[in-house]
Amino acid sequence: MLEPTETEMLNPDAAGIERAVAIWRKGGLVAFPTETVYGLGADACNGAAVARIYQAKGRPSFNPLIVHVADLDTARRYAHFSPQAEALAQTFWPGPLSLVLPVNKEGALSDLVTAGLETVALRIPANTLARKLLHAFGGAIAAPSANPSGRISPTTATHVAEGLGGKIDAIIDGGNCTVGLESTILAPDHTPPALLRPGGLPVEAIEAALGGQRLARPDDPETPVSPGQMTSHYAPSARVVLNVAARPDGALWLGFGPDCAAADLNLSPTGDMVEAAANLFGHLHALDRRAARQGISEIHVAPIPTRGLGLAINDRLKRAAAARPSGGAART
Repeated sequence: MLEPTETEMLNPDAAGIERAVAIWRKGGLVAFPTETVYGLGADACNGAAVARIYQAKGRPSFNPLIVHVADLDTARRYAHFSPQAEALAQTFWPGPLSLVLPVNKEGALSDLVTAGLETVALRIPANTLARKLLHAFGGAIAAPSANPSGRISPTTATHVAEGLGGKIDAIIDGGNCTVGLESTILAPDHTPPALLRPGGLPVEAIEAALGGQRLARPDDPETPVSPGQMTSHYAPSARVVLNVAARPDGALWLGFGPDCAAADLNLSPTGDMVEAAANLFGHLHALDRRAARQGISEIHVAPIPTRGLGLAINDRLKRAAAARPSGGAART
């Protein structure tokens, strides 16, 4: 397809689903909601279509993409499942867990999806509209978050339009994402199973399903083996400063908990981790826009505990606050 000059806004009905699937079949890009964040979808077996994802996002070619499918039978077409991977899929799918598994070459995934690796990250989303789209398509959809690479992930169709409008073919509006944080990524065949990215499924739930076995937690930002492992990532335009316990002078303050009444926005006034996760990217978007309007250069963030989803929240914030390439001029 030609580079789009106008992004269609599709309704979440039968006509919208039919149009989205038609665009995918022609090699186009459609952003769609999942329970985690909005994904930028393309046919995972069409190399040119996948290349357009990288182009639209400005995404490094060495950062692999997550593949979304409608059901476990479809997932088995694209990856080899060990007994442990099968058990985890049966337990947590559909849901916010991506499993990194050996590629099934017969599935004909584009090499761009795996970024040259012998593994692929797969998941079945729980969002009803996403599963209707995937069932209608009948195959694999590569879908990283629908935002310019390294910027704040989108949890509404408006966020997608602000970042990628005019660069993609369509957005199907399914409302707000309920989890609001990308999927947890797990390599189940490592010994022990390895957490590659904390996310919308708490680590404690996975470890409980594994009989109390603790997960390994490798994290090498120079050679990522899963999405979201680069150091500078999820970054607003304003500089992010972490663990600021009181309102700063000359900066915006993102609070957490009841002791942050003076915050410009609060992830959760009651200290609820699920509420904080759901609000994270939306609040960062809002504060970044406010900072730009008011000529403010920094967003300060209150301390957030690492229990439960706090681990994933702090992971995103750490990457948002990391030093950026070329003195901050470029983002991966």
